[in-house]
Amino acid sequence: MIYKILPKLNDDDTQIFARIDDDGLCRVTCIAENPEFQAHIKAGAELQDADGNVMTQEQANQFVGSLA
Repeated sequence: MIYKILPKLNDDDTQIFARIDDDGLCRVTCIAENPEFQAHIKAGAELQDADGNVMTQEQANQFVGSLA
């Protein structure tokens, strides 16, 4: 499973993340404060931007930390 950063419509919007399961389907979306999302990022889950570029673990932790 991976998490993808969804594009914001404007700067005032809350950042939304999509969980993409191993079969390629999105079944869950969440915000940075979601405990399951936090646990997966801390455990090394892959975080991608909307274009599919993968963040390093350090970049992912910094990005998510800046939102919470």
